Amino acid sequence: MPLHVPNRNPLLSDTMIDAPTPLAWAHEFIAHQAAVRPAALAVRDEKRQLTFHELDQRANRLARHMQTLGVDAEVAVGLYLERSVDFVVAALAVLKAGGGYVPLDPAHPGERIGAILTDAEVRVLLSHRRMAAALSSGPWKIVDLDSEAASIENHAADPLLQQVDGNELAYIIYTSGSTGRPKGVEVTHANLAHLIGWYRAASAVNPNDRASQMFGFAFDAAVLETWGHLTAGASVHLVDEVSRRSPEGLRDWLVAEKITIGFAPAVIAEHLVVFDWPEQTALRLLVTGGDTLHRYAKAGLPFRVENQYGPTECTVVVTSGVVRSGGIEGELPSIGRPIDDTEVLILDAELKRLPTGEEGEICVAGPQLARRYRNLPEMTAEKFVVETGTGRRLYRTGDRGRVLPNGEIAFLGRMDDLIKIRGFRVEPDEIISHLISHPGIRNSTVVAQGDNANEKILVAYLVPADGAELTAAELRGYLRARVPDYMIPASYVSLSSLPVTITGKCDKRSLPAPSAANLLPESRNAPSADQTCPGISETRVAELVKGLLGGRTISRDDDFFLTGGHSMLGAQLLTRLRESLGVQLTLRQLFQAPTIASLAEIIDQKLVARK
Repeated sequence: MPLHVPNRNPLLSDTMIDAPTPLAWAHEFIAHQAAVRPAALAVRDEKRQLTFHELDQRANRLARHMQTLGVDAEVAVGLYLERSVDFVVAALAVLKAGGGYVPLDPAHPGERIGAILTDAEVRVLLSHRRMAAALSSGPWKIVDLDSEAASIENHAADPLLQQVDGNELAYIIYTSGSTGRPKGVEVTHANLAHLIGWYRAASAVNPNDRASQMFGFAFDAAVLETWGHLTAGASVHLVDEVSRRSPEGLRDWLVAEKITIGFAPAVIAEHLVVFDWPEQTALRLLVTGGDTLHRYAKAGLPFRVENQYGPTECTVVVTSGVVRSGGIEGELPSIGRPIDDTEVLILDAELKRLPTGEEGEICVAGPQLARRYRNLPEMTAEKFVVETGTGRRLYRTGDRGRVLPNGEIAFLGRMDDLIKIRGFRVEPDEIISHLISHPGIRNSTVVAQGDNANEKILVAYLVPADGAELTAAELRGYLRARVPDYMIPASYVSLSSLPVTITGKCDKRSLPAPSAANLLPESRNAPSADQTCPGISETRVAELVKGLLGGRTISRDDDFFLTGGHSMLGAQLLTRLRESLGVQLTLRQLFQAPTIASLAEIIDQKLVARK
């Protein structure tokens, strides 16, 4: 029997028009929208857009094509596609066919993608030939959406009558795993229905809304961005790659596209909530999450700001709260209150409830708890536990928190070594497992350093093998073939041995700070920026880059993005250049001139033009 779906009847009465039968699942809601408002815009990217009628018909044809390949209940279908209209069509088609979709990030190394495909037991992989060619072969059937387009088009486009049980798989999202391999979280149709039901009611989503799609589809926030809006008849607009990497660029895009509901990770939202916004802004709601929010909203913003919290294992959102202006000195914005039919418990090490105000582990009970970890029964049993006395199923988040006097929840960080970098959950053990597989490394540990949680960088400490001559550039290249970019350390410290505690564990508190004396050279015989900077602008750029890279000096000709920098650090570099040199640059210019020397040349040209 399907699980109970909260808010089912209110949703139907509020947003359905002459619904013939009670609807429960995401793809059924979208099919209904296609029936009652076929010409309305559904999804749009930089190149294409589809109405609800077009979206539904394309998904119906693709779903029938997949069914001929054996896709049915509990069959995992990999989606190896770029952020685009095609991805939305493919994901919807998998749901319609009765299977569960597995979103894959094309930016991740082929080795990681292959490991996920194998672990998920993917039977069908939807992709484009130019992308799939880079992957290793496997038991999965690759459907090339280009060469097989005619075959797919031949299938009927009328509605599918596939029966779905709420306990069946809707999607699997993979996160960083402590075992050295990614772990898959199995989310059911009922889990997804609960999320959609709460969100649409709480945010009053309606067909007039225009929502942004900001996150990569392999990140669970994209689930809410996509299905939370399409099911209500709202249109989903994919943010272009340049705008989504810059706070100023995203603000301007949100205004220009007349977006009414926007999403942004905390590191970007911290800028958006203090920016000046034009009076004609259509935005009515800005949702943030994925990491600790450090700023309160500026008074007078023309939209509401909500801070959301939730592990992937709890179907995206567990708590949500309005971020108001002001705030108490020294206290961070809360993560709000539990969403509908959800209880957040603060428990001690023995899983006993703690009084209000006491710090403990955040545990969650409710219908959004995922089914299990894929092929990891021991980890499932460890994290999904039964509460003594009530018999309820709980998820142990591993996060620390406490209940505030007003009933909201304060998030206090991780209880273990899990790190958040740019909103992504990173298990250091996964990085370490790859580092110590390098023949030149005997031992290693990885930590996050930095005062601001949203500006932290990863630092790798390693003990080289006898006679090994390592460089930072070599190790980055080694890791880049094995892990996503956000898991690649910015700095590499060489030690004769790792400090240990009396229990034999690595004593991370005793690790030395990175310095010129212990950092691996960037490359062999490469001149440093300090040795070669000829002008004031280049010297200043070098100083700022060094500060953003944790005190590490790079050559004037080294690529910022290949030596530990990323788009978020790039945005911070541009802000600091504007503040110190009075020069306004764009992220696109930094992408085009990513070295200290080339960037300084652009700055000098701008300074000369002022005279």
